[in-house]
Amino acid sequence: MSAAAPNHAALVAHELSLPLAGVKSTLELLAGGATVPFISRYRKEATGGLDDEAISRIAAHAKVVETREDRRATILASLKEQGVLTPALEKAVLAATALSALEDLYLPFRPKRRTRAMTARERGLQPLADVLLAQGSSSPTREALAAPYISAERELHDSDAVWAGARDIVAEQIAERPELRATVRKLFVDEAQLVVEVARGKSKAPELAKFADHVGRRERASQAPSHRVLAAERGEAEGMLKVSLELDLPAVQSRIRTAVVKRGAAPVLAKELELALTDSAERLLLPSLESERRRELKERADADAIAVFARNLHDLLLAAPLGGKPVVAIDPGLRTGCKVVALDPRGEVKAHDTIYPHTGRESEAAAALAKLVEKAAPVAIAIGNGTAGRETEVFVKKLQASGVIAKTLKVVSVSEAGASVYSASEVAREELPSLDVTLRGAVSIGRRLQDPLAELVKIDPKSIGVGQYQHDVDQPALSAELDRVVETVVNRVGVDLNTASPTLLRAIAGLGPALATAIVAHRAKHGAFETRAQLREVPRLGARAYEQCAGFLRVAGPEPLDASAVHPERYGVVAKMAKDLGVTKKDLVGNAVLARKIDVSKYLDAAAGLGLPTLGDIVKELEKPGRDPRAEFVEVGFDPDITELAHVKPGQVLNGVVTNVAAFGAFVDIGVHQDGLVHVSELANRFVKDPSDVVKVGERVKVKVLTVDAARKRIALSIKALQPGAAHAHAPPPQQQQRAAPQSFNAIRFSGRK
Repeated sequence: MSAAAPNHAALVAHELSLPLAGVKSTLELLAGGATVPFISRYRKEATGGLDDEAISRIAAHAKVVETREDRRATILASLKEQGVLTPALEKAVLAATALSALEDLYLPFRPKRRTRAMTARERGLQPLADVLLAQGSSSPTREALAAPYISAERELHDSDAVWAGARDIVAEQIAERPELRATVRKLFVDEAQLVVEVARGKSKAPELAKFADHVGRRERASQAPSHRVLAAERGEAEGMLKVSLELDLPAVQSRIRTAVVKRGAAPVLAKELELALTDSAERLLLPSLESERRRELKERADADAIAVFARNLHDLLLAAPLGGKPVVAIDPGLRTGCKVVALDPRGEVKAHDTIYPHTGRESEAAAALAKLVEKAAPVAIAIGNGTAGRETEVFVKKLQASGVIAKTLKVVSVSEAGASVYSASEVAREELPSLDVTLRGAVSIGRRLQDPLAELVKIDPKSIGVGQYQHDVDQPALSAELDRVVETVVNRVGVDLNTASPTLLRAIAGLGPALATAIVAHRAKHGAFETRAQLREVPRLGARAYEQCAGFLRVAGPEPLDASAVHPERYGVVAKMAKDLGVTKKDLVGNAVLARKIDVSKYLDAAAGLGLPTLGDIVKELEKPGRDPRAEFVEVGFDPDITELAHVKPGQVLNGVVTNVAAFGAFVDIGVHQDGLVHVSELANRFVKDPSDVVKVGERVKVKVLTVDAARKRIALSIKALQPGAAHAHAPPPQQQQRAAPQSFNAIRFSGRK
């Protein structure tokens, strides 16, 4: 990012309500090539402790400010060149705080496509338009005023044609008045109704069924939730729905009339002006501002949906790992069999097979699986949750019950979302060139159990199934935000320099695809890295890249701090701490008792950027080097008797795992190949504005089954029904209950498998 203009930092700080000093330092660091994770973690003194999200907001808003200020300069230059820049207009342009206000001021002077008003001016009707707007109290007749302008040569054959042209000019002038545009714009924001109707000729179209819950909907646009706005937009894009914003037209005309009409105008002028006002509102002002407001609503809905997706992805990437332990993974199937792979603690394939437990060959499958398990000595068996997933889980547990397989083995259901995408990807072909596509899916399932983060980064986030209308939102904005989330999580957790894949390494601050590939190539050629410092030997990895990435890469070797999040630039102060304690650095690292004895005030050094935030982080790392922020692994524990939709009955209490959180509730996998929905009203015994305040993706929950619609494969669940005081919890009126659930079910497709 280019260095911000001198006043940009102040504008960003003011508009985001953040301290100027922190914003200014952040923008300077970003302009100097520093990354968000590095700034957040290792430059806390400079930024005042701003986190990743705040720094990302500053970076994004700085672009908004830069765009706006560049546009302001362009507009001023254009107005000056046209010779229309009066002191009052210049003052107004300089004072405008929104891009829309700037464009309103420039609108009368902006080059535009041919309009009816332009044609009328070319025919010499501007003087009559001026008379009309002046609204004199006395005037000749309508015909007398028009007579001087009648000309066959100018296609003004009679007084009606003359007045029509004059009204076109007046209508455009009214529609271009900044204060009127601001007034009507505010009406759209405050009062407009979002109206959804069936598109012409589509009332009997079968495709209309999926939008049935939205047809006939009318609600305050400013209060319409993002998923309903996006559903309406999708329906319109598919030609099934007609979407509009409605205002009270008489109220709009009244506002315009108040601003334009003068008292005592001659009747003939008043009548013509009234016609011009109506035309201005209906033909120019309302359509223009409706389009603008709809773009704003779409942008807001996009931002909300992207935020939901980003939050879900963040939680999914931070799912608890089983860790570096051997596992056997099964990609279940019926007729085509179950693909089985044995993975070592590093995720390398040691053996594989295909078994057919669901086609009458159960004994043969049992023997093959038992042999592979005995050979691999896993601590867990990972089973994909797709087709035949629960049936395969039942099969494996039967083998445990009969003693064929050890009962101590964990049997874990693992989400397959995106596994097939990975299997056919270039990354999978590079990692597993000798394996069939179907076996690669099993490998992905097993590795996802061992380390969800390391495996999920290989898959396009949009294929993981935790989004809301992800294909309808601004795709560049979505990709940028998801990339930011991946980068944030990967750097927060840190990666092992000697085992990380190129895909994982590219998310590390300061690296990227080229350097990640270079690191892996160097590792393959020269062997494992023994220290972080050896990264400097990687071709094209310069001092700046090393500074940015080193603290997030872990190396187990002779330098104890290399396995921690302490940055190499701070190794000196740790050495001094150890010396002051009378121990070696190796003795200090990982010794919580010694670390707590450190008096950080002795090491404060403002010039070196060593303040309490950085020193506090160092002490925490010394207590527990390279701590993993992810939780301990816990199994879901699905009910063994509930394996398909037909088994699910109202009133049952089941274990589940949250697979997706949307604006209207949470989807929960209860182990029957069909996620159920906990509507936002069923999440807690209190008002819940944002479902993510209550649950998150990957969370283990207990739910009560409310209803089951087998025909439409819908399961309504409740969490609040299992909470104390559930019987007395406030419930929405029956009308709201009846409408809410269907909208929510339709608003997002149930999570698919594979």
